[in-house]
Amino acid sequence: MSIKFTEDHEWVLLEGDVATIGVSNYAQEQLGDVVYVEVPQVGSDVAKGDELAVVESVKAASEVYSPVSGEVIEVNGDLEETPTLVNEDPLDGGWFAKIKVTDASEIDELMDEAAYKTFVEGLE
Repeated sequence: MSIKFTEDHEWVLLEGDVATIGVSNYAQEQLGDVVYVEVPQVGSDVAKGDELAVVESVKAASEVYSPVSGEVIEVNGDLEETPTLVNEDPLDGGWFAKIKVTDASEIDELMDEAAYKTFVEGLE
């Protein structure tokens, strides 16, 4: 399955009915050095567009929004000890949460990599 992106610079990778969510490389560059990450609680329900996590950097605090609806089934505990994973490896080791998706069609509303790249280029 391919990775999809939101206009708020979150990424989502859907594998079966489980979505892994993080922020894009562009987002982590805009944030600067991440010093703290607050992830959601396992078992909590989120709706598409709800706040999923909070990232604090040397520049500011920013919310991360859920690109899909569902139940949080896993969080990246490594971020508590090493929040810099968001900067170092945003598309792999720096993920925030895994969600059991309740409506897989929400993924179809997101941008693929090519569309996201074009979107970001339009911001610069």
